[in-house]
Amino acid sequence: MTIGLLKEPAHETRVSLLAEAVTVLTKKGVNVFVENNAGEKAFCSNSEYEKAGAQVKSRNEVLSSSDIILSIHAQEQSEIDTLSNKILVGVYQPLFNKDMISRWALSCVTSFSLDMLPRTTRAQSMDVLSSQANIAGYKAVLTAANLYSRYFPMFMTAAGSIKPAKVLILGAGVAGLQAIATARRLGAVVEVFDTRPAVKEEVMSLGAKFIEVDGAADASKAGGYAVEQTEDYKQKQQQKITESIAKADIVITTAQIPGKKAPILITETMMKGMRNGSVIIDLAAATGGNTPFTQNNQTVNYNGVAIVGDSSLQSTMPADASKMYGKNVLNFLQLIMTKDGSLNLNWEDDLVKGSCITHNGEIVHERLK
Repeated sequence: MTIGLLKEPAHETRVSLLAEAVTVLTKKGVNVFVENNAGEKAFCSNSEYEKAGAQVKSRNEVLSSSDIILSIHAQEQSEIDTLSNKILVGVYQPLFNKDMISRWALSCVTSFSLDMLPRTTRAQSMDVLSSQANIAGYKAVLTAANLYSRYFPMFMTAAGSIKPAKVLILGAGVAGLQAIATARRLGAVVEVFDTRPAVKEEVMSLGAKFIEVDGAADASKAGGYAVEQTEDYKQKQQQKITESIAKADIVITTAQIPGKKAPILITETMMKGMRNGSVIIDLAAATGGNTPFTQNNQTVNYNGVAIVGDSSLQSTMPADASKMYGKNVLNFLQLIMTKDGSLNLNWEDDLVKGSCITHNGEIVHERLK
């Protein structure tokens, strides 16, 4: 069997596997073809891949000769014909890319999207959303600290005392929890809002204050995402956030709903009450953002508040992000391979079935049919 490793689009710095992960595959007797300079932005050279037992090839050679093709992002539309009867593994956001999924089905592509893995205990070792969100939450705080015009920690000096920065984090998933820990390490005072009361204990254990709103819809089966809430709850929510955001220097938002536009958590009215020089880091920018002014991959200034729209902060730390992502991919590949490196698509496995999007000329995922 041959596994192909593609170079990502220009905006992406990560790569699906680093050389250390390739070694695991080549020791099993798997042929690994790596597109020329696929890992250069993640500081993994062609020679390192070759030392790991891979062969460096052109993109066309990788596409045409591989049985399984690894890429974080989907291939160009012009390449779809070359993917016929291939197996793709990546993070393809199929709920937002339905046209692409339909074309893959027509081309008899078998695709596995790791962002659709069932969120079970057994799937944790291959949970790319969590491994990358961890990095994004960490980098969100550092990005905010870099933009913010004041200190994060409290300082007492001969020239006077500096108050600690007040950070508000909306969403206590993996990214939010890491943001809490990082902001606290930098000395900030942190408040956290989440629709799931169950996360209160985790938030408080990290030294932050949890803002409670009664009447939240059950989100226990949403895989760590937000869910739609009632209008009554939304009004209570907005009132609580309005009170907290008026005191906040930094706001980090993380709320997303699978297959839908991100919910607006910070309204224009709220932003008008924010302190001049405040910073918002919106990690939900790729799906519309949690403010009405968020622009993905841009920094917008509104009424003296900087709004950073960036859903790819993990790509600013490509070496570790690629290492963690690659470990997730390796763990998933174990499910569709035998111990001697042969292909084995076990459809009885709930993780294999649950992450498969297209197969045998059809869209097979229940949520996309």
